[in-house]
Amino acid sequence: MESLMSNPLIVIVFYVVIIGGFWMLLMRPQKKEQKRVQAMLTDLEVGDTVLTTSGFYGVVIDITDEDVVVEFGSNKNCRIPMQKAAIAQVEKPGQE
Repeated sequence: MESLMSNPLIVIVFYVVIIGGFWMLLMRPQKKEQKRVQAMLTDLEVGDTVLTTSGFYGVVIDITDEDVVVEFGSNKNCRIPMQKAAIAQVEKPGQE
């Protein structure tokens, strides 16, 4: 009696199932997270409170295509331009 693994078709199907399983577990959630982050940055508006990747909270005061200007703290002179990619979280005004 011949072993199942000696049949080339079964081996190919086995590898396809393994690769498909890894794609479902690894690649798909990553793409979903990328879409969520992109949607968050697209909906960014002046006046939104943001958390940066470095852990600072601030308020967006200006937006360009790739950059934002964020005002930090109660000191109105602390305005820092940064890339949109440096924003980790957005909170709309009035949102809990």
